[in-house]
Amino acid sequence: MKFKSVLLFILILFSIRPNVANAQGYKIKTIVVDAGHGGVKPGAAGKYSLEKTIALKVALKLGKMLEDELPGVKIIQTRKTDVDVDWYRRAEIANDAKADLFISIHCNSMPKGNNYTKGTETFVGAYRRINEMDAGIKENEDILKDKDYKKKGAYDPTDPEELIMLSLYKSLFRTKSLVLAKLIQKNYTEVNKRTNRGVKEQGLLILQRAAMPSVLTEIGFISNAAEEDYLNSQEGQEEIVTAIVNAVKEYKKQIEN
Repeated sequence: MKFKSVLLFILILFSIRPNVANAQGYKIKTIVVDAGHGGVKPGAAGKYSLEKTIALKVALKLGKMLEDELPGVKIIQTRKTDVDVDWYRRAEIANDAKADLFISIHCNSMPKGNNYTKGTETFVGAYRRINEMDAGIKENEDILKDKDYKKKGAYDPTDPEELIMLSLYKSLFRTKSLVLAKLIQKNYTEVNKRTNRGVKEQGLLILQRAAMPSVLTEIGFISNAAEEDYLNSQEGQEEIVTAIVNAVKEYKKQIEN
């Protein structure tokens, strides 16, 4: 391990990025909304719809409501059409914009034969080697199929040195990510009356690359017929978006105060 490079990283990190969320006058200025999958990567499939399509519709509605409810806050979408945006580019968009929040929208699914599992869950980043990641999480599959993912992402999540640096960097944002994730789940459960599958920490590569508080929210199971209908309905999408927006507003109030 290159000890000197790790030490240099620590010194730079804590000199240029202190705990800004506790600084006087701190304001949330930029939020990045990420519609999962897209283009040739459809994600999960239900009986009649695809994850990429639902995620995009919800993300666009979420961005619009955030703009309406939080005037003065810049909203950036990682995609606005049915295109494939590389996983590392999604995080890069947020990092380049110096975003204060990153919210990724996805749909969940279960293997064929399980059409009864339902509910919502929201993830924050964790630090695990590839072979220790939960095999039930599908969000890394498209990334790991790409033989050049390490080169594209400019880091190797199996490298101990990189794990140390990522852990140090991400530790600044873990607590705030958990606050937002819990608020989102609370609104899904208490307001929308959805089944609560909880807040979880998972080694999702896209969250590990985002240098700000970030969450990936699974808005329902496309493999469940009733939830697929809900996810595709105008009413369902409005409820989901409202739950997330209200969570962001409460998070913003807590952080800025």
